[in-house]
Amino acid sequence: MHSPFLSSRRQFAQGLAWGGLGLGCGLGFGQPGGNASTGTVRAKRCLMLFLFGGPAQSDTFDLKPEAPVEYRGEFNPIETSVPGMLWTEHLPRLARLAQHIALVRSVTMSEESIGDHHADTYYLLTGHRPDRSFFVEGINRKPREDDVPCLNSAVARALGHPPDLPGVVQLPALSGEVTNYINPGQFSGRLGPRHAPLLVRGAIEQPRDLAAPDFVLPSDLPGTRLDHRRNLLTALDQWQRAGESALDIRSGRSTGEAASLATWSVHERRAFELLTSPGVKRAFDVTREPDETRLRYGEDINGQSLLLARRLLEAGVPSVAVHWIGRRVGAGLSWDTHSDNFGQLKNALLPALDAGLSALLQDLHDRGLLEETVVFVAGEMGRTPKVGDPRTGGKGPPGRDHWIHLMPALFAGGGIRGGQVYGASDRVAAYPAEHPVRPGDLAATLFESLGIPPDFAYQDREGRTFRLLEEGRPLPLFG
Repeated sequence: MHSPFLSSRRQFAQGLAWGGLGLGCGLGFGQPGGNASTGTVRAKRCLMLFLFGGPAQSDTFDLKPEAPVEYRGEFNPIETSVPGMLWTEHLPRLARLAQHIALVRSVTMSEESIGDHHADTYYLLTGHRPDRSFFVEGINRKPREDDVPCLNSAVARALGHPPDLPGVVQLPALSGEVTNYINPGQFSGRLGPRHAPLLVRGAIEQPRDLAAPDFVLPSDLPGTRLDHRRNLLTALDQWQRAGESALDIRSGRSTGEAASLATWSVHERRAFELLTSPGVKRAFDVTREPDETRLRYGEDINGQSLLLARRLLEAGVPSVAVHWIGRRVGAGLSWDTHSDNFGQLKNALLPALDAGLSALLQDLHDRGLLEETVVFVAGEMGRTPKVGDPRTGGKGPPGRDHWIHLMPALFAGGGIRGGQVYGASDRVAAYPAEHPVRPGDLAATLFESLGIPPDFAYQDREGRTFRLLEEGRPLPLFG
């Protein structure tokens, strides 16, 4: 069966062209450099696990066994390694690692978003409130060149990266791609293609084939031809820069327009560097992992993506994002469980999350990497506290609809103290009961763990200056 997530060399080339807008899977990287923070650097790298679709708080990390049956659902709470921290029985491996996890139970988007995946993804992945265009256009709102950059691109911009590695990698797909509604918020936006995520695609049906096949040099390309191509690229690059400078002076064209013409050159140079770097090829070669390790992460595309993410972090990539993808079951998609909420969670979603995330945290800890790596896990929304989604018309096993008023988030590593719970929900997990947290606060916490100051500013392709965050304060999770 053909999968839309299995990339070909032609798709890769098309992705480079789309990345020219700072939107797609283009090879766009930042300049190497040190951490921009003047404070204490807690982490050197970050991993975001984005649970696209939105998990139900009351079925995962904040069960309400005393709530009425129409709210509490079918699952029972279990003890974790932290006394008093209870969560669902279907995350037993992760429960044994709760001492490494800071759980936030009061994330909300009330009055700031509209409850669709487009606006909420943008809010969660950038830390910026969705603008009016999201409310007007809804799910037809496309990613734009002047969008706020995603957190992963912002991190890569602030931290820099080794010259032979990408600054930010996203895998195994674009969120929303399977429904043909690509969600804004997961691209480099104003930062331009230099900081666009490198997209590594995988196939749901072939999870062990996750790789970057486009990093393989053609077998008919000898070293002499490769050298000729390098020299040609260098000469063309010099000619282009000279021509653009002359055009800027004579026509008064903006530097942004000139920069957009150089996009393909940026991608060509970076693609060449990746194709010829043994270190990059080793980092992306997940087949080097023992079979036992691959089984521990789970035989699904998301688990294998987390394994590859760990390899990339070890190799020195400063910013990696894993965007959860899954099969359509009934009316649901991934964590978007409009129907059969409990069946999907019990039989597929929670076991896969339990295996992949627990293996990742354990490996980072065992390798001495957890304290210098901040792990951030969240979805773009929660699910309705009351069981049953009217969209299904009462047909099939019950689900839960979209809910922006309460959702869970997890942090681990990066100087964040594990084994703690921040915030609390009401008796049916509908609204925060104390310490409400906004996506801007989550973003500020991520930046704080990496030593990125809250007033860190950058220039877009037009030379305009923007701050990484307009609002939000780091949560008191450190120490």
